[in-house]
Formats: sequence, C-alpha cells, structure tokens
Amino acid sequence: MALSALTRFLGDTPLRVLLKLLVVSFLVGLVMHAFGWSPMDVFYGIRQFFVDLWNLGFHAIDRFLGYILLGAAIVVPVFILLRIASYRK
Repeated sequence: MALSALTRFLGDTPLRVLLKLLVVSFLVGLVMHAFGWSPMDVFYGIRQFFVDLWNLGFHAIDRFLGYILLGAAIVVPVFILLRIASYRK
C-alpha cells in the first residue's frame, strides 16, 4: 500500500492524528484548568526559567572572578615579595 505524502508527514492517517490530538488537547486542557494555568502562564514560566538560568550563569561567573580577585590580593604581593627575596641571593 502506497502512503501519501500527508500520511508520511503525519505518521498516521489524518483522521487518527486528529483524534489523538483532540484527546491529548483535552487532557492537557483539563490539567491546566485544574492548576489554574493559562497558555500565557506557561509561556512566561518558560521565559522566566531561561532568564533565571542566564542570570544565574553570569552570577556564578561574577562570584568566580570575585574569588580570583580576592585571592590575588594576597597571592600576588606575596609572590612579588618572595621573588624579590630570592633575587638578592
């Protein structure tokens, strides 16, 4: 049996795909209604997740560089003093 291009694209017959989509849409709508979510709430939640992830990444880099600068405030002068002390020998 030769499959049409539409059937190949959808993965099943159009009527069965439509029926599956209706059932899944009903179930998702039921769950969203139970939690009081709207499609925009889901969109804003996903958007906020990526914004928080972005900010967290840069905050981690900021803390990392802060630790390096804090340590360098002690390590670099000690290194210079040790180099000066060993240069005289």
